[in-house]
Amino acid sequence: MPGKVYRTAMSPLATSHMLIAAGTEDVQVRLCDIASGAFAHTLSGHRDGVMTVEWSTSSEWVLVTGGCDGAIRFWDIRRAGCFHVLDQSQSQLGRRPPILKRSATIKGSTAKSLSASQSSFAKARTPQTKLMNAKQSPVGKIPVKGSLKQRLHPGMLSSQDRATAHYGAVTGLKVTEDGMYLLSAGSDSRLRLWDVESGCNTLVNFETVRLQTSKPIQLATSQNLALVFVPCMTAVKAFNMWSGKTSLAFRGHYEHVNCCWFSLQDQELYTGGNDRQILVWSPSRSVSDEDEGPKDEDNWSD
Repeated sequence: MPGKVYRTAMSPLATSHMLIAAGTEDVQVRLCDIASGAFAHTLSGHRDGVMTVEWSTSSEWVLVTGGCDGAIRFWDIRRAGCFHVLDQSQSQLGRRPPILKRSATIKGSTAKSLSASQSSFAKARTPQTKLMNAKQSPVGKIPVKGSLKQRLHPGMLSSQDRATAHYGAVTGLKVTEDGMYLLSAGSDSRLRLWDVESGCNTLVNFETVRLQTSKPIQLATSQNLALVFVPCMTAVKAFNMWSGKTSLAFRGHYEHVNCCWFSLQDQELYTGGNDRQILVWSPSRSVSDEDEGPKDEDNWSD
C-alpha cells in the first residue's frame, strides 16, 4: 500500500468477485483480489485520502467511498470513474414511502395515464418521459447504458464532481440493510442520512455530537433501522434514525471508541476502543418486551 490504510471492506453480496476495497492516505481507492493477492485495479476521483469505504447492500458492483476532501462517491467497479457524488445542498424532507407502496402507486398512475381517452397524449409525451426517467435513475443501482449519468462519467460536470457531503473529512459510512439509505459522519461533527435512490440529504436533524476528526469510525444500525450507533469520543451513542434524538448512551471505555458492530441475531452491541478493550452490550430484556417508558443506559449491560 502507498500509505496508511484507513479502512477495508468486502461486499456481503459478492458472488462474481472476491475483492477487498481499501481506503488509504492515497487519493486512489484500491481493489485487492483475495485469490491472487494482487491489486485488481484502482478507482480515481478523490482529491485527498480516502478514509472510509462501504459496499452497497443492493448490488455487488456498487462501492461507496468517503474522502478527506469531504466527498462521498458512488462507483460501479466495472467502469472507469464514479457515477454519482453526493451534494449536501441537495435535500428532500422526510422518509421515503416503502417500496411496495411506491410500486403500487406507480402502477396505478401508469394504468391511468395509458387509458384510451389519453393514449394520444401519452404517445406525444413519450420522449420527455424517457428523459425524465434517465435523470431520476437510482443512485444505488448501476446506471443503464445510454442514461444521462452514464454519459457524464468518468469526467462528469465540473460543479457536480466537486460537490461535498461534509465540511471536512468523511470519517464514517453505513449503508442500511435494505440499501435505501446511507448514513455518513464527518469531521465537522455532523451526521447525515441520505436517500440512496435520489442522492438527497433527508435533513434528519441529529443532535450535536463530538466525533473523532483524524480517524475513521465504524457505524452500526439496529434491527428495523430503529437506532444508529455512533462512536462519540469515549462513549457510543444510539440515535433514533428518523428523529435524530439520542436514545441511549453506552459508557465503559476509558479512551476513544473507534468502532461498533450490532449483531441482529443476538441483539448485542460490540464496541472497541483505544483502551484495547472490546465490550459486549446486551439488553436486559428483549425488544418485544419493551414498553414506552423512559430509556436509560441501565437497559443495557457490558
